[in-house]
Amino acid sequence: MAATLDIVSGGRLELGIGAGWNEEESGAYGIALGNPKERSDRFEEACEVIVGLLSQETTSFLGSFYELTDARCNPRPLQRPHPPICIGGSGEKRTLRTAARFAQHWNFVGGTVEQFAHKRDVLHQHCADVGREPSEILYRAMWPSTVTRAATASRCRRAGRGRCRAGHRPAPARPTPPTVLEPLAQALTELG
Repeated sequence: MAATLDIVSGGRLELGIGAGWNEEESGAYGIALGNPKERSDRFEEACEVIVGLLSQETTSFLGSFYELTDARCNPRPLQRPHPPICIGGSGEKRTLRTAARFAQHWNFVGGTVEQFAHKRDVLHQHCADVGREPSEILYRAMWPSTVTRAATASRCRRAGRGRCRAGHRPAPARPTPPTVLEPLAQALTELG
């Protein structure tokens, strides 16, 4: 499905994935969410399988959760080696290590600038451990829309180092009007 979506979108797919956390949602589909270790183990295997399927002619894999023998993904996605993978989460031992191995984008969902900076530094260490350049990963920080444009721009400046894109996340029931977003976009553009 991801490869097909990449094709029909003209190569604009970004595949956002995570280990899972919503017990109500997984239960509604009859999926056992598992404990954090099981979710992390399954997620790490899934990343390896997904990257293999989207980037190789055939993929073979034998793990605890997945088993593939010369599996093919046809049609092939447009983006090479595969559509960008965005991994969301902040778990220092597993999620950030998995992001260091597989992600082109990392999504920091919330917290302070100092927490973001700490998690980014942990991600950088995991990158060093797996022999990957941290600059290959785009960082996204999602902060609540209740802050002012100036506060968001200030957070972006303080978060600074690396390839960071800040997100202005409106509350679902209350879309952010253009009168708020346009000045914010201008303030962020001025950051360079």
